[in-house]
Amino acid sequence: MANITLGGNPIKTSGSLPSINNQLFDFELVATDLSTKTLNDFIGTRLILNIFPSVNTRVCATSVRQFNTEASELENTKILCISRDLPFSQDQFCAAEGLNNVVMLSDFKTGKFGKDYGLMIVNGAFEGLLSRSIIVADEKGKIIYTEQVPEIGQEPNYKAALDVLYNE
Repeated sequence: MANITLGGNPIKTSGSLPSINNQLFDFELVATDLSTKTLNDFIGTRLILNIFPSVNTRVCATSVRQFNTEASELENTKILCISRDLPFSQDQFCAAEGLNNVVMLSDFKTGKFGKDYGLMIVNGAFEGLLSRSIIVADEKGKIIYTEQVPEIGQEPNYKAALDVLYNE
């Protein structure tokens, strides 16, 4: 379990982030067109998993916008923005913001992604949502960077996550 905070109040997650040099776990997430996406849909491209509680909060929305901007600069890289928001909300957000360089995916059906990756918040006001985290993987799905933001209300370290890809 990770010990993080939400508004300064201690909360816990269901486990710990996967370790660097391990492989990404397979997943089944729902895309904005309601199709199911798995890890196999993205193998062969570098991945940034931008994981957050809800796109309807300021910091989560900022992270999606920031990675959308950065994604246009990266070759052979996909930004997967993962939350438990309904796909309809994710789609509406991207349409309203004009964002087209990110792939919005939802863990709303089962929460299995959050549980498998140890990111499900298990207590507090955001119980059942995903903690703010970044996982970067190479083309073969090997994890090369992770960050679990210690305070949910803080932004991730975009530069560190992107630098690992620029320096690869």
